[in-house]
Amino acid sequence: MTATQPETTEQKLDAFLGIDIDSISTKGVIIDSQHQIIARSYQWTEGDPVNASRRVIAELGGQIDQSKVAVRTVGTTGSAHRLVGAMCGASVIKNEITAHAIGTTFLHPDVRTILEIGGQDSKIICVDGGIAVDYAMNTLCAAGTGAFLSSQAHRLGVEVEQFGEIALTSKKPANIAARCTVFAESDLVHKIQVGYAREDIIAGLCKSVAVNYLNNVGKGKNIIAPVVFQGGVSKNVGVAKAFEDELGTPVIVDPDGHLMGAFGAALLAAEEPISARKPV
Repeated sequence: MTATQPETTEQKLDAFLGIDIDSISTKGVIIDSQHQIIARSYQWTEGDPVNASRRVIAELGGQIDQSKVAVRTVGTTGSAHRLVGAMCGASVIKNEITAHAIGTTFLHPDVRTILEIGGQDSKIICVDGGIAVDYAMNTLCAAGTGAFLSSQAHRLGVEVEQFGEIALTSKKPANIAARCTVFAESDLVHKIQVGYAREDIIAGLCKSVAVNYLNNVGKGKNIIAPVVFQGGVSKNVGVAKAFEDELGTPVIVDPDGHLMGAFGAALLAAEEPISARKPV
């Protein structure tokens, strides 16, 4: 997206860009003045947040008619939010707890608990009256993350995108040790060797992710419904069901749940006063 020319700015529709940059993936959305998402992008970061953000911006730009839409402000969040924020001239640079809470409560005003699992980390956000009142993050153990599921999918010769549907066919999920990656992988190998059905092992892995999350990230937190599950792992219906089974309550998975950080950053950018807005 190129800089908006002053003489044509008034003729264009206002839009706002949000970017969420993490170690595994970089997400971006463009929203309109009614706060509806009009462009989405999800790219692998590949150790280079700057170039990943450039790819996201390029893909988003290709999804809108730039002769009719002008991005007025940018918001960034995630682990590289300051670096990419400086690169983009962002008006809003916020931590991921704030961005995720803002995005989720906009779409689900009654939410009380946000469960988020990404590629290498996870977090829980407790909400009261639309405000984040407590949170916790886990960046030490990979047993409850997308990277763990991906590695086990490779071991089983199954695409990780198929995990959820396969897990739902299980009648008796295997009990996989969920304390950490090393124990889980060792237990997985043992289950394979003694002849457990593949779907039971996969269902057990999905359950182990939910149990590990609740025993670590969610430990000591008051998990109250409505519960929203987001992040890349929320696309795994097997893990979503495991959370429902463990919590005894329905778990909401939004279609754009993996983009909530970017969406929240875009919403915050849209709130910037006119005088602070810098064309992108």
